[in-house]
Amino acid sequence: MKTRLRLALLGLAFLATGAAAHELTMAEMEMRQISAGEFLWQWTASGAKPAAQELTPVWPEGCSSESESNFLRCGEKGLSGNMKVEGVGKTYSAAIVRVFWLDGQTRVYTITSAQPSVRLYGSADDRRGMGEIASAYTVLGVEHILSGYDHLMFVFALLFLVGFNKRLVWTITAFTAAHSVTLALAALGLLALRSPPVEATIALSIVLVAGEALHTKATLARRWPALVAFLFGLVHGLGFAGALKDIGLPQNHLPVALLTFNVGVELGQLLVVGLAYLLWRALARRPGFALARTPALYAIGSVAAYWSIGRIAGILA
Repeated sequence: MKTRLRLALLGLAFLATGAAAHELTMAEMEMRQISAGEFLWQWTASGAKPAAQELTPVWPEGCSSESESNFLRCGEKGLSGNMKVEGVGKTYSAAIVRVFWLDGQTRVYTITSAQPSVRLYGSADDRRGMGEIASAYTVLGVEHILSGYDHLMFVFALLFLVGFNKRLVWTITAFTAAHSVTLALAALGLLALRSPPVEATIALSIVLVAGEALHTKATLARRWPALVAFLFGLVHGLGFAGALKDIGLPQNHLPVALLTFNVGVELGQLLVVGLAYLLWRALARRPGFALARTPALYAIGSVAAYWSIGRIAGILA
């Protein structure tokens, strides 16, 4: 019993640490054009470590910013060329660059370790081709699901509830279909809900599924896991949409960006399920492996309960 308790506490500490890290993975920069070829820029949002200490912008050729200055001056081409942010992939997994142009238009660009640079064209025009956008948003989808600890924990809880059998295919398919629908509706502005209730409901969904997986009673979740996965998948899709809103969608090839982001999410999800299956196949016959099931579920449920309390308190505060 002591060994099982230690495993549960170890899992709880690991997941709680990961959850904290997930909240600090994105930094935001704001750039405002004040005249032809001149901009003011600043980091507007970051985590515990100031973005200015962790990230260094590398401006397009012909643009320069004096040391300790937030004033950017570009040459005849204006803000045109490749822009990078050094340090992405360490403390921060992504840097969001919002450019406010003199004509009132705004464009959002996302820089990650997998997509280390973006192409700027000197105006609000986004001239990226369909292939470039598809590649960028597929990678962003994969990165988001792999760093979305609450979404991954829900998938793990489903694996414990259903097991690796034929019903798992229908359960994962139902979850995928549901969050794809709400992701699309929310991203296109056809459905809108405040983020705090959505995040609280996502945490509560993990608690419920983990609790159902701990006993063997013939409850609704055990008899119809695909239905439960579909219903909660609708809420998880709103969580994905919130992340996509922060990243931003391009005005050109918007359907492609939305579709490929969702494809990236699914690829990341299938990768996790596949790795979990390989781990299960490798360890299933080892003595004591089955004993780890209960501590793992208690760890998942405890972390999710902690998130639930914090997120509900944030709504009521």
